[in-house]
Amino acid sequence: NFLILIATGFSIVYAREHLETCHRQFSEIVFLILNAAVGMMIVAWSNDLIITFIGIEIMSLCLYILIALSDEEILSKEAAFKYFVLGSLGSAIFLFGIAFIYGASGTTYFSSLKEASFELITTSPIFLAGVIMTTLGLCFKAGVFPFHSWVPDVYEGSPSPLTTFMSTGVKIVTFIVFLRFFATGFLMPGGSEAFVSVLQVLAVITMLIGNLSALKQESFKRMLAYSSLAHTGYIMVGIISMGLGGDYAVGASAVLFYSFAYLLMTLGTFGVACLYEHKVGDKLYVDDFAGLAKNNIWVAIALTVLLLSLAGLPPTIGFFGKFFIFSSAIQNGLIWLAVWGVINSVISVYYYLRPVIYMFFSDKESMLKTTKQKQLTEFSVGLMATLVVLMGFMSSSFYEFLTKSVAQLF
Repeated sequence: NFLILIATGFSIVYAREHLETCHRQFSEIVFLILNAAVGMMIVAWSNDLIITFIGIEIMSLCLYILIALSDEEILSKEAAFKYFVLGSLGSAIFLFGIAFIYGASGTTYFSSLKEASFELITTSPIFLAGVIMTTLGLCFKAGVFPFHSWVPDVYEGSPSPLTTFMSTGVKIVTFIVFLRFFATGFLMPGGSEAFVSVLQVLAVITMLIGNLSALKQESFKRMLAYSSLAHTGYIMVGIISMGLGGDYAVGASAVLFYSFAYLLMTLGTFGVACLYEHKVGDKLYVDDFAGLAKNNIWVAIALTVLLLSLAGLPPTIGFFGKFFIFSSAIQNGLIWLAVWGVINSVISVYYYLRPVIYMFFSDKESMLKTTKQKQLTEFSVGLMATLVVLMGFMSSSFYEFLTKSVAQLF
């Protein structure tokens, strides 16, 4: 809930200072963002699959309307329609899965499922079908391969403040559901090994699709959209290792730590996109950052820190987030999954360094200009870059705090 509130607060700040969201419909946008946040918090509090579904739908319906409210005539309407159709399909699959789980087990409470799921996953085809369909529904919401096609189009077609909100709040909430759901025990050794193997393959392909697609992107937001797919794959590694391990608290702590790191990094990088978009439908390209260090050295430094953290370079929090995730996988015998994660992190360095090279090593003079009306956005970008470094140095103590806090849930 704390992470959700941070994402909500900064997204509203960005929306207040962004051209597409600050005019006559700003009050409606704030109302819908807050309602979506309420849906997210219901999901975070939920201990029941039905209540989880209700929270997800409150969140999703608000987001569909938010995207469609944009003044941009083509991309935003296309994004809203795609998100609505595919999101509705994901919700339908998720609900069917819940129905099958209830039919086989007689309950939708996570605590009750924990007692029966390990046996039912191998003896009841209906329960297995329900688990698979529920997982697929969550994969739609998180953008896991092969249900990722909506992510780049929706992220690019939405106003940047709303993209910021979706890429942080929605992902964090979805992974919280994954944690609660997989902690019921059906991934434990002796359960459905084929299902676990498929999840591992999907995590690797999600990382590869995200990173390899981001390599060739010229649009800054689209590059970040594919980057978010790669980070979804990284977090899936932690969730799978949590489900396979006996100590759920350790794996869940690694996932939550990475979620916090991803929140800071994403709020900062999309804040830069908000900072330099000055007209409706404006597209920000990677080569637009050429020479930015000459015009605004502080924003250039902040963006560099954020991108290096996304790439997982020390001493930033992004490095320690990946370290805890991959360590959790190795401890649970998923060495090959951790190796694929490291390989993908190396691949990502290339496209994360492209804007940095343009900013500091280009002879061109940057055309990007900020305005006095975006001082809070500029301050937020600097704050996120600072926190990325500070939390990197405090990562050990923060991780221990998370481990103790999460232990009571499992």
